[in-house]
This record gives sequence, structure tokens and C-alpha cells, in this order.
Amino acid sequence: MRTAQQILADAAVIAVVGASRDPGKAAHRVPAEMQRYGWRIIPVNPSVDELFGEQAYASLADIPYPVDLVNVFRPATDAVEVVRAAVAIGAPAVWLQLGIVSPPARQIAEEAGIDYVEDRCLIVERAAGGLTRLG
Repeated sequence: MRTAQQILADAAVIAVVGASRDPGKAAHRVPAEMQRYGWRIIPVNPSVDELFGEQAYASLADIPYPVDLVNVFRPATDAVEVVRAAVAIGAPAVWLQLGIVSPPARQIAEEAGIDYVEDRCLIVERAAGGLTRLG
């Protein structure tokens, strides 16, 4: 299992399940900040057509290319379904944002052999490691 910092360092394309168009929500601020530091952010939200200048998709299965990391901004009760979908598309890692914990989702990820992080914030880890994908 890679560390949270290794997962971010290795990722270039992050699918954000539950990405929000509301700039006041963490589900908007966090992916927007990651995009500013060079990650490609793919919003997964069935209620919008576009976010962060990228086409939005209704589900992970609808994304027509590989993603390196699935970032989850959904309640813990939805995490199992999201992790199953991440495994189905061949994502190598899943990251549940700060405050989201799901032992059953963790078990699914472990059984599938994919990296799993929960209850941690992408931008906090990015800043702590001084990580960027720019230049």
C-alpha cells in the first residue's frame, strides 16, 4: 500500500465523486485547489454538465479514460458503492475526504488490492508534502 503522499505524487487524473458547483463547499474548494496545483480534476456529479472547466460525468463508469485516483465527497453510507465502482473501472486508489470513514469500503478496496485512504484531506496532504504537478 502506498502512503497518501505517494498516491498524490503518482496521480495525474483525479475523479471527484460528489464534486460541487457551490464554491462555499469543500467539495468545490478542494478539487479546485488541486487543479490549481496541476492535477486534472474530473467531476463526477449527475446534476451538472461541467465543473472546473472539465466535462462532468454522472458516474465513474461514464468516464471514457483511466483515472489515477477516485476522491470521494459523499456520505460514508455511499462509500461502499463508490469503492465498488472504482474497482470496476480499474482505479488504483480511492481517497475518502476528511470526516468520511467506512470499514466496509476499506475491506472492498483491500480485497481488490487498491490503495485506500480515508478521513484525510487532499489539500492538507498536498501542502504537507509540498506536492505539485506544475512545471
